[in-house]
Amino acid sequence: MSFAAFSKDFSANMFTSVENQFITKYLPQADGDAVRVYLYGLYLCQVSAELDSATCAKLLKLSEEKLLEIFSFWEECDLVRILSRSPLYVEYLPVNAAVGRPKTIRPEKYAAFNREFFQILQRAKKDFKPYEMQRVLEFLENNPMEQQAFLLIAEYCAKKDGEKLSCAHILNKAAKLVREHKYTYDQVEADLADFHLREKELARLHQALGITKKAQESDYSYLEKWTQAGMEEGAVLACAQALGKGTLATLDVLVSELHEKGVHGEQEAKEYLARRREEADIVFLVGKKLGVKVGNPRAFCEEYAEKWLERGYDENSLAPLAALAMKFSYGFPEFDELLEELYAQGVVDEGSVNAYCAAREKQLRLLQKIQTECGVIRKTRSALDMIETWRSWNFPDAMIMEAAKRASSASAPLPYMNKLLAEWKRVGAMTPEAIPAQTEHKAARTEIKSEAAISADARSERERWYAARRRAALSHAEQANARAQKDAAFARAESAVKKGEIELARAEIFSPETLPALREKVNAAKKARAAALARLGLSDADFVPRYACTKCSDTGFLPDGTMCDCYDNR
Repeated sequence: MSFAAFSKDFSANMFTSVENQFITKYLPQADGDAVRVYLYGLYLCQVSAELDSATCAKLLKLSEEKLLEIFSFWEECDLVRILSRSPLYVEYLPVNAAVGRPKTIRPEKYAAFNREFFQILQRAKKDFKPYEMQRVLEFLENNPMEQQAFLLIAEYCAKKDGEKLSCAHILNKAAKLVREHKYTYDQVEADLADFHLREKELARLHQALGITKKAQESDYSYLEKWTQAGMEEGAVLACAQALGKGTLATLDVLVSELHEKGVHGEQEAKEYLARRREEADIVFLVGKKLGVKVGNPRAFCEEYAEKWLERGYDENSLAPLAALAMKFSYGFPEFDELLEELYAQGVVDEGSVNAYCAAREKQLRLLQKIQTECGVIRKTRSALDMIETWRSWNFPDAMIMEAAKRASSASAPLPYMNKLLAEWKRVGAMTPEAIPAQTEHKAARTEIKSEAAISADARSERERWYAARRRAALSHAEQANARAQKDAAFARAESAVKKGEIELARAEIFSPETLPALREKVNAAKKARAAALARLGLSDADFVPRYACTKCSDTGFLPDGTMCDCYDNR
């Protein structure tokens, strides 16, 4: 025995520590005598008092048999270990390590609960198996939830699920509330009242997205996430209506996008989504004109369309520019560079854009005529700019074509034409008859040529020959198209078909449920277009160039890259 000890006064002021887990998990399921015995025994462990079981039972006004029964109960809970029954000797175990072996559930304790629970199941036309009822009672034994609170949860699940009610759903809902420390009837009632309000909100979202299945517990986590992010209910609903079809996961992506942009209110969301839709329409339109397939338009919207719309471009101004850019084989980056230059020049509105495109089309037609004389010349903006410069010198097309004829044997026709026209401008020769003979450039004179030069000349001659054949093939198709475009009915039907195809491409991403109606609309427009063509005595084949050589399409090269023999057999 130690030489020192606490005085009685000192011992009286000490504390007995009780683990919180005992209070939350075990205390609610034990009766008063069991709690008194456990706490007094815990106190004896800490003060090391010399008390036997008989004295302890007398102090607590219990029999020794009752004392042993109570410690046997706590042993089943793994809170104590009985080392000896006579004399009684008990060892206390840590609560946080206790798992508790299954305990015999006293039927009388749950008689009233069972009656009310079975009534709920009868109203739901549901019958639980004995093992399912055992799980329910074990839950109540091992958790501090009030019986009436659990019945309220069961009533809620029964109304929500009907004949599909399951024991797992009730227990999962109850376990979730226990984790949130909601044990009493009032706490559960308040939570379910809020749950009902969110259920209506979720039902509206499901309807907007075309979701027919019932809401799941996991669906409400999205609502909680959006609420914590500051999103208004109307803003989230506007996103769902914009999608038209999808899941809450896809809706979450769009809502997160609005949150990142700082858009949280309903009106702000509607305005943002309208701009977003307009940007997507622009991307699909430009992609269609450029011949570029667009899958998800968002990257194009953020990099290009948003900037174009901010600068004042719209569908009417971008469509003709994209159609022109397609002739230069432009993609989105090159088209964006073109718009940068035009914006700097103030070419933004529909009128100025149409004037620019009309001027470029005239230049392209003249370039095609030059190709028939000089062979293949790349369609580039620099080539068109050169033609624009020649016209600014007041040269008529006849003078430009005269320069093309004289440059036909040159290895670089356009630079040679530029030298000729610059010289003619200097001497004031504005008609073919006024051209002085001495102004002919040295490169056009007969000279001794190397094998490389001879080969280059032969190649140029071959290219000129094929260019002339292609021009003839294209001319027929262009004439047929021009004739058809003059017909108002054909023009309307053609425009409706193109617009409908753009809407179909957009609907595949944003609103697949509208595809059947859109396809029907496009098919009707195609029938109207076919009827107009039949009335005009035309067909789609008339819009396709009729190449003289079907093997190489008048390019001089077969699909495998080898040269065609049509030139040698001419």
